[in-house]
Amino acid sequence: MMKSAILSLLVASASAFAPASQYARAGSVALNAEEMSKSIPFLVRPEKLDGSMPGDMGFDPMRLSDIQTDLNYARWAEIKHGRICMLAIVGMVVQQAGIHLPGAQFTNTDVFGAVKSVGFAGNLQVLLAIGVIEAMNFKKHYGEGTPGDIGWGNDQLYKLSPDQQKVRQEQEVVHGRLAMIAFTGAIVQTLLFGGKLIG
Repeated sequence: MMKSAILSLLVASASAFAPASQYARAGSVALNAEEMSKSIPFLVRPEKLDGSMPGDMGFDPMRLSDIQTDLNYARWAEIKHGRICMLAIVGMVVQQAGIHLPGAQFTNTDVFGAVKSVGFAGNLQVLLAIGVIEAMNFKKHYGEGTPGDIGWGNDQLYKLSPDQQKVRQEQEVVHGRLAMIAFTGAIVQTLLFGGKLIG
């Protein structure tokens, strides 16, 4: 019984590798090479991911862009989470290296224990600062503005040519994605093994 079940599963999975029919069915759409995703070449590029946004490589295997009415909102969220994770992973490594603010409450190098040792007042200050920044930028998520531009800093980015601006914006998106992966890995490593991230 077990052998026949395994054999039927193998036959069923082998059909996935069978060559497709050369004749198109009536009403089917032929796919061109230009419509395939740059990131996953065997998947069709979603319609809204046309490469116009910095960092857009057509990666959307779950087709979430199809249900998004405004991709600027999704890009704002991606840039915001990327920036937070860039700060978080650097903060985790720096804290564990022994560099910290003066005071006994800032000496805890444990990722989860540090939040507790800072105390209620310190955590409240951080949450209030985050809340003020979010309230100031809440309405910028929708509309024609540049995703991620919260109006801080200087105008060095806008002195560059449009191609150079796109390269810099793409670098931020890519580094943010890497930081989100690094942060997730750091949390998993801390939960599983404890100890320092590096060394």
